[in-house]
Amino acid sequence: MAGRLLLVRHGAVANPQPPRYVGSTDAPLSEEGRRQVEALANILPRRKPVRCLSSPLRRASETANAIAAATGIRVEIDPDLREIDFGRWEGKTFEEIKAIDPGEVDRWAESTERFSFPEGESVRGFLDRVHRAADRMTAAGDDVVVAVTHGGVIRATICYLLGLPPANYVLFDVACASLSTIELFGDKGVLAELNNTSHLE
Repeated sequence: MAGRLLLVRHGAVANPQPPRYVGSTDAPLSEEGRRQVEALANILPRRKPVRCLSSPLRRASETANAIAAATGIRVEIDPDLREIDFGRWEGKTFEEIKAIDPGEVDRWAESTERFSFPEGESVRGFLDRVHRAADRMTAAGDDVVVAVTHGGVIRATICYLLGLPPANYVLFDVACASLSTIELFGDKGVLAELNNTSHLE
C-alpha cells in the first residue's frame, strides 16, 4: 500500500469577482497561478515523490507538468481526478444560479448524494469515481504519490480515506496551489497536513 498521498490543488485560474463556478470548464492557469505553481514545484523534490497523477483538465495538468519538471517523474493522467461537472451552472455566480434554479439550489443545500447538477454530474457519480481513483492510488504500492487535482476532489478524497461521511467535505479548506498530506495505513488514512500554502508566502 502507498505510504503517503500528497494531494495538490492546481494553481489559480482567472476568475472575476464575484467568483464563478468552475468545474468541468477547462480553464488554464492565470499569471498568478503560474507563479504559485513555480513556488509549489520548488518544494516537492524534498517530499521524494515517485509517482505523479493528474486530472486531465488544463489547470491541473499545467501544475503537474511543473512538478514533473522539478522532480524528474512523469505525469500520468487519470480522468477520475477531474473536477465535478456543474452542468448549466458552469461559469455562473451563486446569485445567478439562485435566480435561474432556486429549487435546485435548495436541494443541493440538503447535501444529498442523490443530487445531480442540472445538465451536469450527479454527486453520487462524482464520489464513485473519486473513490475509484483513491483506491487505485493507495493500492499501487508506491511510497509517495502526488495527485494533482481540484478542491472538490481533494475534499472528497480526504473524507473517503478518513472514513468520514461525504457531507463533511465542507469542513476542509483547500486553497489553490495548496498541499495536503494523508498518511496511509491499509486502505484508510490519517490527515497529516491540510491546506499548506507556506511556500506561497
